[in-house]
Amino acid sequence: MDLNLKRTKTVDSDLVSPESTSMCPFPDEVLEPVLSLINSHKDRSSVSLVCKDWYHAERWSRRHVFIGNCYSVSPEIVAGRFPNIRSVTLKGKPRFSDFNLVPEDWGADVYPWLVVLAKAYPFLEELRLKRMAVSDESLEFLAMNFVEFKALSLLSCDGFSTDGLKAIATHCGNLTELDIQENRIDDLGGDWLSCFPESLTSLEVLNFASLNSEVSFNALEKLVTRCKSFRVLKVNRNINLDQLQRLLLRAPQLTELGTGTFNQDLVTRPVADLETTFVNCKNLLTLSGLWDTNSPYLPLIYPACASLTFLNLSCATLSSFELAMLLMHCKSLRRLWVLDTVGDRGLEAVGSWCPLLEELRVFPADPFEQEEVAGVTESGLVSVSRGCPKLHYILYFCHQMTNAAVATVVQNCPGFTHFRLCIMNLGQPDYLTNEPMDEGFGAVVRTCPKLQRLAVSGLLTDLTFEYIGKYAKNLEILSVAFAGSSDLGLKYVLGGCPRMRKLEIRDCPFGNAALLSGLTKFESMRSLWMSACNLTLNGCRVLAKEMPRLNVEVMKDEDSEDSQAHKVYIYRTVAGPRRDAPPFVLTL
Repeated sequence: MDLNLKRTKTVDSDLVSPESTSMCPFPDEVLEPVLSLINSHKDRSSVSLVCKDWYHAERWSRRHVFIGNCYSVSPEIVAGRFPNIRSVTLKGKPRFSDFNLVPEDWGADVYPWLVVLAKAYPFLEELRLKRMAVSDESLEFLAMNFVEFKALSLLSCDGFSTDGLKAIATHCGNLTELDIQENRIDDLGGDWLSCFPESLTSLEVLNFASLNSEVSFNALEKLVTRCKSFRVLKVNRNINLDQLQRLLLRAPQLTELGTGTFNQDLVTRPVADLETTFVNCKNLLTLSGLWDTNSPYLPLIYPACASLTFLNLSCATLSSFELAMLLMHCKSLRRLWVLDTVGDRGLEAVGSWCPLLEELRVFPADPFEQEEVAGVTESGLVSVSRGCPKLHYILYFCHQMTNAAVATVVQNCPGFTHFRLCIMNLGQPDYLTNEPMDEGFGAVVRTCPKLQRLAVSGLLTDLTFEYIGKYAKNLEILSVAFAGSSDLGLKYVLGGCPRMRKLEIRDCPFGNAALLSGLTKFESMRSLWMSACNLTLNGCRVLAKEMPRLNVEVMKDEDSEDSQAHKVYIYRTVAGPRRDAPPFVLTL
């Protein structure tokens, strides 16, 4: 039977009982439009399990598909299941590839997916890729084979150059979005921006902030001028203040702006003109960039700050005073990203001026600095928690922390869904008591019932993992590094945490016994990563034999012993072992 031929229902009313009709009282003409209003992929998956009629209605009405692991399913299976897809989100390599723990040629090539998608969905409009291997040939294939293509997002991908962007700019005549973020890209120059045709007027989102080459400002200005629906513009640091003003004069309707360099020795226009330009940006909700910020120019953005809900200062090395002066004008902020150069005094200002804040990320200005630097401490985090009761997402890099401070933070903000604390000194205990950080993270999981994501650090014993397994009932993602005392720690986690989806572990003393204790857990999880632990090939083989629906992959290093499993990636799949595994990946 051809699954792509939609059947019409012909039912003899004399043969249908009232009980059977009561299960699905809605005809497809009613049910499919209703289901099309559901955007959450989790909710849609739940809907498809109600009954066969709802399964088929959901199948035909779905326009977007999210695939969290490109090897969990094959593109052929996706195409057979969903005939009317217009948008695809696809993730590839494990997250630890961001830390160079996954070899570059590991896999996750998007090209095989594109070949199948081109046949199944020639009218595909949107593709969002994360940690995928993307070649210039793949981008050219994409540009030439999807006639209605509109939106491309590449996040943390690798393998392509600006020549690939030329193909997208040249051939995608209906493009509305081109979002290039944090990719390992071969930047051959900025002339790709000049390849957009003069007829293109549909662009709404353009982000090339992470590229280094100087682009043709004349081409950029013309593009912004003729595309009247621009909402998001994020430029790289080569765009100076004068050029930024010219762009804003032509697109005052922007809701998201990523500026270029904010430090200019020679400004040809009066400073008052620059400030007036920001006054006219009345719809601005997100601001980022601000490279090389110079204090005299920072007040230029004050007029646009009142409506800001997201301020990304992860590229701006602000002092505590500069941040405090800026935040006085940002009382509607919900999200804030800063560098640790703001210090604890800067975070005190966050607590004083941002009562609506929901998310805070504090990044290290120099993550590879060996010497002790000031940065931020537990004091700054406590100050934020006191003034921001709605805080539910924290990513915090620091050099010291205490159990008491962590307990105070979660008491002040018990609604945490994401708590990611990175104490950068490996194995660092509570620096005041010299005790492990067990009680601090124990307070997190006891006090925050909505917790979905947790990253732990510092000196931790198995007691931390006992707390996690016992209390973290809604935890979905756990990241662990340089922690634990024995196999018992991982056993606690795998024996609890009923909603666990992703588990990421590196440099921990967990071995085969701990791994095999999770046999009943792994099929309900998306993936497990373990590196530099105490696993062996024999232990992994036992797991693969007991759980044939899992892919158990062992990555061999040149200097690792044959019997050891130094890097192990385990994931649920309906596609079987992948066909493109390189020689150093052993699939068990």
